[in-house]
Amino acid sequence: MNNNILILLVFSFFTLVSCQKKEISADKNQPEKCVPESEKKLEMYQMSEMATLMEQMYVDNQRLKERIKKGEKIGEFPQHFLKIHKAVMTDQTENDDFFKEQASKFIAAQELIYKDPKNAKEHFNNGVDACIKCHQQKCGGPIPRIKKLYIK
Repeated sequence: MNNNILILLVFSFFTLVSCQKKEISADKNQPEKCVPESEKKLEMYQMSEMATLMEQMYVDNQRLKERIKKGEKIGEFPQHFLKIHKAVMTDQTENDDFFKEQASKFIAAQELIYKDPKNAKEHFNNGVDACIKCHQQKCGGPIPRIKKLYIK
């Protein structure tokens, strides 16, 4: 008896896993059909211009962080950071006065890294602070990742 219950549970589990998306018939008397994986439409997530820019800025800042920690030459301010003021967001209503203020603080901190390399660590961390402050209000998801940028 216990073996039959176990077999039934295993079969039910595999049925649920393989038939997560069901096609419901208009005729309630017909059974539901599984939609094979090959027939499911894949929708690719398209990152907004702002999301793409922020990903690039994150990578650039990871590299900058390593140069600052090693005492290497800082280089030049990446001009593409200035696109933060015009990049199209996923939700354009998020491009409000608060965002614009935080974006300006971020850019100012980033520019100071290159203008005042003796205090690069402080300016860098101020830039990270600006990112976090904005993300606390706008989109909190990336905050744990952004915090990893801090130079201790």
